[in-house]
Amino acid sequence: MSGKPKLYYFDGRGKMESIRWLLAAAGVEFEEEFLETREQYEKLLQGGSLLFQQVPMVEIDGMRMVQTRAILSYIAAKYNLYGKDLKERALIDMYVGGTDDLMGFILMFPFLSTEDKEKQRAFIVQKATSRYFPVYEKVLKDHGQDFLVGNNFSWADVHLLEAILMVEEKKSDVLSGFPQLQAFKTRISSIPTIKKFLEPGSQRKPVPDDKYVETVRRVLCMYYDVKAN
Repeated sequence: MSGKPKLYYFDGRGKMESIRWLLAAAGVEFEEEFLETREQYEKLLQGGSLLFQQVPMVEIDGMRMVQTRAILSYIAAKYNLYGKDLKERALIDMYVGGTDDLMGFILMFPFLSTEDKEKQRAFIVQKATSRYFPVYEKVLKDHGQDFLVGNNFSWADVHLLEAILMVEEKKSDVLSGFPQLQAFKTRISSIPTIKKFLEPGSQRKPVPDDKYVETVRRVLCMYYDVKAN
């Protein structure tokens, strides 16, 4: 294994994108191997690299890690993005968990039919503005600090910014009623490592297109239709 973390996934967002975000936020350079064929995937399976027979998989510090949450927790702890004590870590876990729920509504969006996409778009915006964004708006307003937890930059901030930008792709003015989150978005986007990741030419992936969907279906043998929430 090389010194840099190596990410095994498709050339697209999916569950790996949050891992890319967190590594980039920590200022960590990483390599990627994109799965384009079923044969590549089966080779990983046969080699025993995929503990639960699924990706994402990340080679880091001599380990082959699977399970997205475990990978993210390890990176956050390793690069001091996981709070200073157990209470802060618990808060970070809660906020990340909530953001994860919201992002889960977006994850399968590219695989929906055109009709279902319109329904899901409305569903995503409704959930973001009624259930999730109000929570973070209140947290930021109540404690009056720049970051979600302990007034220090953490995994929770990275995850929330990623989610905000994803929802804005569905409705550009979705933050119009959330002044605290508007300011938060500006602050976090201006952090040098984040700013670099948001610039053209970074390893951040674009909105998934038909090519990405077709590749995932082919490699994972996904022949069923995904339904909207």
